[in-house]
Amino acid sequence: GKKGRNTVRARNVAKKQEGKPSDPDLTQKQLSICNKLCYAVGGAPYQITGCALGFFLQIYLLDVAQLDPFYASIILFVGRAWDAITDPTIGFLVSRSPWTRIGRMLPWIIFSTPLAVICYFLVWYVPSFEDGKVIWYLVFYCLFQTLQTCFHVPYSALTMFISDEQKERDSATAYRMTVEVLGTVIGTAVQGQIVGMANAPCACPLFLVVAVVSVSTVSCSCALQKNAYMIASGVICAMYVLCAVVLCFGVTERKESLRPRSEPMSFWQGIRLVMGHGPYAKLVIGFLFTSLAFMLLEGNFALFCSSTLGFRNDFQNILLVIMLAATLTIPFWQWFLTRFGKKLAVYIGTSVVIPFLILVVCLKSNLVVTYIVSFMAGASVGAAFLLPWSMLPDVVDDFKVNNQDSQGHEAIFYSFYVFFTKFASGISLGVSTLSLDFAGYVTRGCTQPENVGITLKVLVSAAPIGLLLIGLCILYTYPIDEKRRQDNRKKLQEQRDSESDSDTDSSEPTNVV
Repeated sequence: GKKGRNTVRARNVAKKQEGKPSDPDLTQKQLSICNKLCYAVGGAPYQITGCALGFFLQIYLLDVAQLDPFYASIILFVGRAWDAITDPTIGFLVSRSPWTRIGRMLPWIIFSTPLAVICYFLVWYVPSFEDGKVIWYLVFYCLFQTLQTCFHVPYSALTMFISDEQKERDSATAYRMTVEVLGTVIGTAVQGQIVGMANAPCACPLFLVVAVVSVSTVSCSCALQKNAYMIASGVICAMYVLCAVVLCFGVTERKESLRPRSEPMSFWQGIRLVMGHGPYAKLVIGFLFTSLAFMLLEGNFALFCSSTLGFRNDFQNILLVIMLAATLTIPFWQWFLTRFGKKLAVYIGTSVVIPFLILVVCLKSNLVVTYIVSFMAGASVGAAFLLPWSMLPDVVDDFKVNNQDSQGHEAIFYSFYVFFTKFASGISLGVSTLSLDFAGYVTRGCTQPENVGITLKVLVSAAPIGLLLIGLCILYTYPIDEKRRQDNRKKLQEQRDSESDSDTDSSEPTNVV
């Protein structure tokens, strides 16, 4: 056995000296640019739909569907809470899925896509009846979140199965985050520009409506706005399907380690497993607070711009600047984390937005200042997109090094991370809408009470800043630095070499015969 291994290794060394490729058993296949791009495109549907829902669903429920703010808050919170609960459930089901001809993750993506786009379209449809409208939106919102989870959790875990090399995974993650942020730009542009062309007038008192515009014109504008939301959702559904097709045809899922997977575990066993690993717990809790901060900003910035700052006709362009800035800064943050390390990138990238959040609420309404703040917020959003997904594989690798007898839990780690981020999103949406309800928000009002302006300032400035500072304090204790990351890389490579050697030993008698 040892002689056989030495022979194979000597042959690889000789081929390397001659400039020829070595045997594939001992050489890590690098991902091509095409592979990375196809993998990255698969992340766009989650961000396109998530951005459209995050920026526009609250306004849609309040001003287009004309739901009471209390019921709108129930839909947003219950939908996100349900979405969060489904993540670990789908993660467990994925981890127990058998290996198929096309892999273990890709079948989930293929079968969930058609149903997901149907439910997404119906979320943006205003039914003709009034009594069951709340149930309509709640059911289809929860169904869509569930089906999207069946896409996103396997896709997130797919990171661990496209390559064994940290460098290749980090590079693919950078491609993915660039495309995902570009997806948020597309989601904002499609939803914002199509809907922005059909903005309905605000609901002034009746005598003013009669003096300025007829009631029939208001009804016509409302109908145009409903149609605009449906057109935008149809375009986004087509993009969703196209991205899923590119992912499935452009990415090959590599078979997992030769070491057998551990036995499936229960929900609570999964919680103890993932949260019992210190680096993972600190990473997830730290990013839970920072995610909550950015989601509060995302969910309320459109209302803040239109209601408090008075930029009703410009808010969709302001949101577009945020997403464009995030897209443009992703390559910078990838270079920064490669050059200076991931922890420093977290500190700088997360905190760069804080002074500008203070500025936007302290100065009087100024469109130029708002665009500057939007750009800097986008730069910070770019870091928030890239860094968590770049650091998660490091935590999974660290777990593998320290728990060599517990394998096959990648989907659980990723699903619980998605669970916590979506839980934060549900809290932010529910708290935001309830806060506006208590402040006296007037649906499609020309003006809002003073308390609404104060509430929105807290939701886009004071609250996010406090949450960002808490998250940074927690991430300061995150123990995986560059040295530990490289040590883990070496240990995992030694494990893979050992498994390859064992496989070579078992196949040698057959080769001789």
